[in-house]
Amino acid sequence: MTDSRFAPPGPLGFGGAPLGNMFDVVDDATAEEALAAAWDTGVRYFDTAPHYGSGLSEHRFGNMLRTRPRDEYTLSTKVGRLLLPDPRGAENPPFVQGLPFRVEHDYSYDATMRSIEDSCQRLGLARIDVAYIHDVAEDHHGAAWEEVFAQAMTGAARALMALRDQGVIKGWGLGVNRVEPCELALQQSDPDVFLLAGRYSLLNQPALGRLFPMCLERGVHVVVGGPYNSGLLAGGKTFEYAEAPPEMIARRDRIAEFCELHGVDIRAAALQFCAAHPAVAAVIPGAKRAAKVRENARLMREPIPAALWSDLKDTGLLPKEAPTPG
Repeated sequence: MTDSRFAPPGPLGFGGAPLGNMFDVVDDATAEEALAAAWDTGVRYFDTAPHYGSGLSEHRFGNMLRTRPRDEYTLSTKVGRLLLPDPRGAENPPFVQGLPFRVEHDYSYDATMRSIEDSCQRLGLARIDVAYIHDVAEDHHGAAWEEVFAQAMTGAARALMALRDQGVIKGWGLGVNRVEPCELALQQSDPDVFLLAGRYSLLNQPALGRLFPMCLERGVHVVVGGPYNSGLLAGGKTFEYAEAPPEMIARRDRIAEFCELHGVDIRAAALQFCAAHPAVAAVIPGAKRAAKVRENARLMREPIPAALWSDLKDTGLLPKEAPTPG
């Protein structure tokens, strides 16, 4: 490792997409209870974004975090989408009943500066700690993603590096669901941390072979989002926000059999596997309710016998080279 950059505190953080009314409505009281439970269980890293409920998640985070000592937690949000007033209440799937703003992609320098200021106002806080360039990848921009990525590097990345150099933020990176833009960012720019969702989990590890070694070499940290693969590892039927393919269900079921054999909750294995890699600073499962938040905290501490990891590797369900807890 050549140097070590700013890292959000872990091993467990709080992902803010569910509190933007992702897929269904969460009332304000329930959201407040979930955030308070996160704080009470020791979580000190909170991640949100303008995209989540068209500003709703940021509002809710700010309402809770304004009552906590500012220097005791790390807060990240994202850039790449501006929110424009829209009395008609424009749709912003997969979020429902968000705030009355229309989302507009803009990865330019000026829009990034405005986005940071807008987020601070929605949060009611004077600063954030980390800013991620949001969804600058193929899953959101299709075949044109590399062109959009290039725009983000000359615009948003340049703005965020200036803010970091001025001490306005502590670090910046990408918040994406693909490894390719992270690899390009390491080759072309100077990021501190990536938020990578669904690309390092108990079910699949495309970040393991190339991206994570690059991060370790540069001292760049990774926050793992989607440790349950959008629900499949937590008893659900979805994988990457769609109906899970049969091969992934079968793989999940085989892993679950070994977990049951060793008396381990598969969700505990999912969380702790993600956190075990030395490139990973924090894991941020989303949660809508306080009970789920407390459960995630318990699962992150649940004892797991080394024999489980040996069995998963011996049967090819995990790569031999994947770091495991303990």
